[in-house]
Amino acid sequence: MTSKPTFAALLEKFFTQRLIHQRQASVHTIASYRDTFRLLLEFVQRRLHKAPSTLALEDIDAPLVMAFLDEQEGVRGVTARTRNLRLTAVHSFFRYAAFEMPSHSAHIQRVLAIPAKRFSRALVPFLSRQEVDALLAAPDQHTWSGRRDHALLLLAVQTGLRLSELTGLRCEDLHIGVGAHVRVVGKGRKERCTPLSKSTRAVLAAWVREPPRVENQPLFPNARGGRLSAHGVHYLLHKHVAAAADQCPSLRNKRVSPHVLRHTTAMDLLQEGGEQSVIALWLGHESVETTQVYLDASLTLKQEVLDRTTPPNGTPGRYRPDDRLLAFLKSL
Repeated sequence: MTSKPTFAALLEKFFTQRLIHQRQASVHTIASYRDTFRLLLEFVQRRLHKAPSTLALEDIDAPLVMAFLDEQEGVRGVTARTRNLRLTAVHSFFRYAAFEMPSHSAHIQRVLAIPAKRFSRALVPFLSRQEVDALLAAPDQHTWSGRRDHALLLLAVQTGLRLSELTGLRCEDLHIGVGAHVRVVGKGRKERCTPLSKSTRAVLAAWVREPPRVENQPLFPNARGGRLSAHGVHYLLHKHVAAAADQCPSLRNKRVSPHVLRHTTAMDLLQEGGEQSVIALWLGHESVETTQVYLDASLTLKQEVLDRTTPPNGTPGRYRPDDRLLAFLKSL
């Protein structure tokens, strides 16, 4: 009679067998799930005073998972969307545990019954053309890092690549000849090619002629020739937004992230008459319905629709102030 797997063994098998071998999950999915369980196990260790390697599956019950999610949102300040992503990772593990340890089905079902948190969907943020121009002019192109940052930001705004796609680009992914384009393998391991404008092609052609710092370096390396981290891209973007705000004050009121640049690409395509299906292909969306958020946010398109309609007529009223004595009596 074989013994039941421990929680540690079950979690290791979940990553190695289920995610990597069976589902062949992307490195981004594995990293996201890894971070979730690292945070969860640190929380459990503080709460139960047990080392993660000594935990049993029944130690991690529904109330404990709920407490973990509440701490993530209340103490760490994560959004409801991020909270739901953490819950998705936990649910995925417990669905796997249901096959491996059916004797714990009641315990597992209680965890799987934890619902995702509903949240309000705000309009997607994006930059105007004036804000984009100010941002692209911010890097000092007399320096190596300034030329790199200008090329990276221009490519991000023109193509709408995800942050992980930008930092993962290799020189061989860039084609600057006839039919200039950049090739990426994006979310869901879907390969796509995005065309480049003449100005973007010219900037990138000049950039790739720069002497490499190390052999086989990424298209946009850090100062040591290695791959730029997500934190590094956020840092350089924040730095250039702060500088651009001197020329374009509206940037001071906006929180600009790499994903905002992706939204900006989508809004540019939409306002230039791009079809939803084309924009979905351009951005690598799984469904055309995902592109609906850009229609919701486009005030320009709504104004164009309004201009083509015949709105109902209204008559403006005229304000007449009360008699001074009556106004005094009302104020008492």
